[in-house]
Amino acid sequence: MYALIEFKGKQYRAEAGALLKVDRIDAEPGAALDIETVLLTSGDAVTVGSPYVPGAKVSATVESHGRDAKIIVFKYKPKKDYRRKNGHRQQFSVIKIGEITA
Repeated sequence: MYALIEFKGKQYRAEAGALLKVDRIDAEPGAALDIETVLLTSGDAVTVGSPYVPGAKVSATVESHGRDAKIIVFKYKPKKDYRRKNGHRQQFSVIKIGEITA
């Protein structure tokens, strides 16, 4: 059984026991989460919400936090002596999907 969830403005496919890498959450590792914005559930039959499936819930726990690899942002305009170099490291949290209730 799997579910499509919407979490922090992005959509993820969640299966029981799976690890998801999502945007940073302000919670300590080991904290429990309940995600109620379930878009679709699949089990014996597929249930599609409009926009969400009523009564469906996905429980998860926060495993760890981290930062992705650095991305270099470089802008320039030719022949105008305009150059800007900037770096960015996105913060993320890893959550473990526990139980999917439909």
